[in-house]
Amino acid sequence: MTESTLRRALLVIAILGLAVGLGVWRTGNGPLEADTIWTLATLPVVGALAVSILRDFWIGRFGVDAIALVSMSAALLLGQPLAAVVVAIMYAGGTVLEDFARGRAERNLKALTDRSPRVAHRASKLGIETISVEDVAVGDELLVLAGELLPVDGILLDETASLDESAVSGEPLPERRGVGDVLRSGTLNAGESFAMRASAVAEQSTYAAIVRMVAAAQTAKSPFIRMADRFALFLLPATLLVAGAAWYVSGDPIRALAVLVVATPCPLILAAPVAFIGGVSRAARAGILMKGSAALEALAQVRTAIFDKTGTLTIGGAELIEIEAAPGRDEDQLLQFLASLEQASHHVLADAIIRAARARQLVLSHPRDVREHRGAGVKGRVETMAVAAGSRALVLADGPLPDWAKSGEERYRDEPVLRVFVALDGRLAGIFTFGDALRVDARDALARLRLAGIARMVMLTGDDGAAAARMSVLLDLDAVVADATPAEKVAMVEAEKALAPTMMVGDGINDAPALAAATVGVAMGARGATASSEAADVIVLADRLEPVAEAVAIARRTRAIALQSIIAGLALSGLAMIAAAMGQISPVAGALLQEAIDVAVILNALRALGDRHPGGA
Repeated sequence: MTESTLRRALLVIAILGLAVGLGVWRTGNGPLEADTIWTLATLPVVGALAVSILRDFWIGRFGVDAIALVSMSAALLLGQPLAAVVVAIMYAGGTVLEDFARGRAERNLKALTDRSPRVAHRASKLGIETISVEDVAVGDELLVLAGELLPVDGILLDETASLDESAVSGEPLPERRGVGDVLRSGTLNAGESFAMRASAVAEQSTYAAIVRMVAAAQTAKSPFIRMADRFALFLLPATLLVAGAAWYVSGDPIRALAVLVVATPCPLILAAPVAFIGGVSRAARAGILMKGSAALEALAQVRTAIFDKTGTLTIGGAELIEIEAAPGRDEDQLLQFLASLEQASHHVLADAIIRAARARQLVLSHPRDVREHRGAGVKGRVETMAVAAGSRALVLADGPLPDWAKSGEERYRDEPVLRVFVALDGRLAGIFTFGDALRVDARDALARLRLAGIARMVMLTGDDGAAAARMSVLLDLDAVVADATPAEKVAMVEAEKALAPTMMVGDGINDAPALAAATVGVAMGARGATASSEAADVIVLADRLEPVAEAVAIARRTRAIALQSIIAGLALSGLAMIAAAMGQISPVAGALLQEAIDVAVILNALRALGDRHPGGA
């Protein structure tokens, strides 16, 4: 029999005992029979609780459940079996309510683990065979059918695929992927069947990392929760002191019993775990993985945010910044010709150019007579047009720059960008500028972090000062540190952490030491068990910056709710104990009142699952 089943059985026994005893009492068969029934219904709860307390004590744990044992035992010894059985119902009901609350809070986390990929379809000499996901090896060619989960991380082999990544990254709409793109396990094929090549085994794929973090989130305790546990050590002697004082002053042991009953079972050590598990669950729904309650609580107290530049504040790679078209030329047509030609190139910019064309849904043609000039560019024919693309020297030779292109050349003269000159039939038709562009959501994310209480923001990068300065003028930052080595990054993080709780946000392997050194390390767009995600406390699966601000808001709201629950529980229990000590509350009424406090505190803690998190609780 599981513990949750035992708890439900004890609750049923106590309720039936109360009901049968009341029935006997109402029929006038005498109080002795009713008292006996209530006593017998209470004893199983007392026995189970005594065993639980001894077991916990043996492993070095102590909780306020001891108050429930004392109050039920005292009620039976003082000839108050009705109060004892009501306390038994309240205690057993509280444990069942605890099971419900935890189950409710962990439901979203459990949904992640329940949908783990189970099988894969592998191509072999005999055709397509269905195998267990654990049998997939790196390099296997897999077929993913429509509506199936991707079994492991891999590389797309077909031209396009449509993927629903909502369960992994929180992105609500299907994403289009192209040949060569990285695919993550646990995402859903929202289109036609496609082929992929496995790049990781199941245990090392993205979804397995998520499952491991979910397990950690369900077992780890935050300092806040441990503080509530330690408080339990003081609550029992404090309760006994108040009960003893009430008995001494009034001479009535029933008042002491009422004080014990009204302090039972005290929801303080329950509210914090429920709230924190709810917060971790809420974050998981948004594609934010927190490695346990401790990471969430630490994030809630952060006051300084340090950001890496490349791949964090910026996209991280050569992205199309601007197209300058000659008079009479169309930008989309120029991009179509350039991307068609670059399909035959191995240059580092080729992927970025083709990606930009696909983003505009341009149809590419097959290039002919292609000749690549190493380090300079490429020439060939697209449809009926002769196309040359590359450096100014390749395309213009010693020819002058047209007037329409001079302003752009001056504007980007000292900037860390790459310029691709494109000529059609021997005439300069356009200039494409590529560079590391600022993320589209960077400004909004930093503004939200300010609203969430982040007082200081720093850019910390290994890039040169000019590149850092170009990005910093676009953002609301308090400081910029450039040309930093990994060791200097760690030193900078340590210095900021000495002044205030500090969050470090990064995405690369070189960021791992700084992520580990920070109060909270946040890894951006992690793909499985990379060095940065292993060092981080929080992992943002979506390749966006906004979820970082959302993570801070969720953490702050969760901690506020946990604190509210504990303060409210303390205040209400304290007032009830004073009233009981003054003879205003009977033992039976006290048990009912305490259960109402339990329910209120737990329901408040469950608010951490909700979506209303901007700016506060």
